[in-house]
Amino acid sequence: MKCPYCGSGHDRVVDSRESNQGETIRRRRECLGCRRRFTSYERVEDLPVMVVKKDGRRELFDRQKLLSGLLKACEKRPVSPRALEEIVEEVAATAGERQEREIPTADIGAKVMERLRELDQVAYVRFASVYRQFSDVQEFLDELRNLIGPAGSRGREGVAR
Repeated sequence: MKCPYCGSGHDRVVDSRESNQGETIRRRRECLGCRRRFTSYERVEDLPVMVVKKDGRRELFDRQKLLSGLLKACEKRPVSPRALEEIVEEVAATAGERQEREIPTADIGAKVMERLRELDQVAYVRFASVYRQFSDVQEFLDELRNLIGPAGSRGREGVAR
């Protein structure tokens, strides 16, 4: 480890501690050249999760992009930001647990729609209309009929208040 003060490559570890729930090791070091102390951090390098788009393109999984889409779907709806963050965390955890480091957008979309359907039906329909790329009003109406169920028996159940 190079000293940030004098550039010497010789130091000794004075103290080591775990941080971030064991994800990182924090080490206090003392430079053997100038005797000044500095801190270094060690962590396992994560392999990135790639999202496979419908057209076959691949891009890095982006939590912020997913949260942004959820925020748009829930705009002016009584849905807490914490609930949306939980959905993002759940999707990210699912993606990170996969043996293969690629996840199709279909898997992400299905998980998000499942959770939104339970959380807020209006937000669900908004998200579904963009995700499924409804090409006409009929597809939109079919999704609404599917959401409402036979003869409107579900009523307003599932709407977050």
